[in-house]
Amino acid sequence: MSVLPLVFTSGWASGINAYAVVLLLGVFGATGISDEVPASLQRTDVLVVAGALFLCEAVADKIPYVDSLWDSVHTVIRPVAGAVVAALLAGQSGSLPELAAGAVGGSTALMSHLVKAGTRMAVNTSPEPFSNIAVSTAEDLGVAGIITFAIFHPLAAAIIAATLLVLGIVILVFLASRIRRFLRRRAQRREEKRLAGTGSHWPPG
Repeated sequence: MSVLPLVFTSGWASGINAYAVVLLLGVFGATGISDEVPASLQRTDVLVVAGALFLCEAVADKIPYVDSLWDSVHTVIRPVAGAVVAALLAGQSGSLPELAAGAVGGSTALMSHLVKAGTRMAVNTSPEPFSNIAVSTAEDLGVAGIITFAIFHPLAAAIIAATLLVLGIVILVFLASRIRRFLRRRAQRREEKRLAGTGSHWPPG
């Protein structure tokens, strides 16, 4: 069970930025900082792809409405990445069945992803873009900090990650009305585009 705290923390972080988790763990393993990172995450091709996708996310995640579209696309990707990373970590130590580790990492990633996506919908109700940049930057720094801390103090990092997850769920409940307003606005824009597209097909009078 010794690897469970790191599995949980990596799952929480993967729900926010899976590419950053893969990149950081790979770098820590490749540089010899940690012996807990499996060799498959240290491969050069994995690090290059993770780095490129991390840069894409770093940009997309700071643009209003684009960030929510990006989150929608990653509703499957982040939980799967969390499950895969967790299973690899468990396989490396042999102290936790890979299937159970994948379930913990994947479910934790899914919960933190839903919190992130819901919070970003609420932020997008603000007309200015600076709040998106601030929230996204805080998320990036938080993931980097918690994964780094987890390498040296996995149990303490897992407690922090669990606290942040619960806090995020509570905040999401309070932001529910803003999220519903965001969804209504998005549905309205889609309907307006649909009507505009339909109208353009009518022959000129």
